[in-house]
Amino acid sequence: MFTNLKILNLNGGRARRAAVWTAAAIFSLGLSGQALSAECESPDALTFAIIPTEESVAELQLYKPVTDRMAELTGKKIQFFMPTSYASVVEGMLSGFVHIGVLGPYSYVIANDKDPNIEVFATYAKRQGHLQEEGPGYRGVLVTLKGSKFTSIESLKGAVIGLTDPGSTSGNLMPRVVFSDVVGMDLDKYFGKVVYTGSHELSTVAVHQGKVDGAFVATHRFDNVVNKGEVKLEDFNVLWKSDPIPQDPFVYRSSLCEDIKKNIRDTFLGLKDQPGASEFLDNVKSDKFVAMTSDDYNIIRALKKAKDARK
Repeated sequence: MFTNLKILNLNGGRARRAAVWTAAAIFSLGLSGQALSAECESPDALTFAIIPTEESVAELQLYKPVTDRMAELTGKKIQFFMPTSYASVVEGMLSGFVHIGVLGPYSYVIANDKDPNIEVFATYAKRQGHLQEEGPGYRGVLVTLKGSKFTSIESLKGAVIGLTDPGSTSGNLMPRVVFSDVVGMDLDKYFGKVVYTGSHELSTVAVHQGKVDGAFVATHRFDNVVNKGEVKLEDFNVLWKSDPIPQDPFVYRSSLCEDIKKNIRDTFLGLKDQPGASEFLDNVKSDKFVAMTSDDYNIIRALKKAKDARK
């Protein structure tokens, strides 16, 4: 059952980190949990949140076999919240309201800097796609509409460019740090106008519809739009690619009891052996999840440090 919620205070005593979650979707699955332990967190219900995409509601439905399995292994009730921005997931994790989350690499580093208790444990290994390469990484790409006058990086000077979200890695951090070095100046000076569209999918469609002249998007998110039939690969020029970026980190609060964390890890790392999870894995274009550690995201920390130094 889906319920509209607005949560103004995520965790009483941590009101200073309260966040507003609008149009949140929640469904509860699984079994009731154990009593709260003084040594570690063992809540009756585990709250799970993912970064929003154009397909968030559909993704929520596809997560059901995942949350069913998590409920079975942990013995906990699973509450699934759908926030409206990258920042909403981060604030939910920081407040302690969210126990398990899916973040972007950049938003994970931001959250982990503020609270080391937010710990990465896994990500998915992607299948080969249109622009997406096989493995637990992806790239940021700059795309323009084929047939337009924007056929080179130089031709985009003074143009309207779409970014995705301030918390996005490939849709904000990489362009502002790495691409700025390519053109030798800040993004806002090189381009005539820089706008945030809200998602990689919306950025891709905005280029296709001529609402922006070009956009920085993630390869796997771009592929999603192609796979839905909304655009064709041959409709686009790819003018620039970033170095590989680690995929979206799946995280939990490290203060959870060890048996709970193990069962959460086992849920995701064992999905490839769960027949009911095949539709979910197909949706994320993956055959399996792989274990990840904080060090795997040091490349993002270096980029964040470079970006912060330019302020």
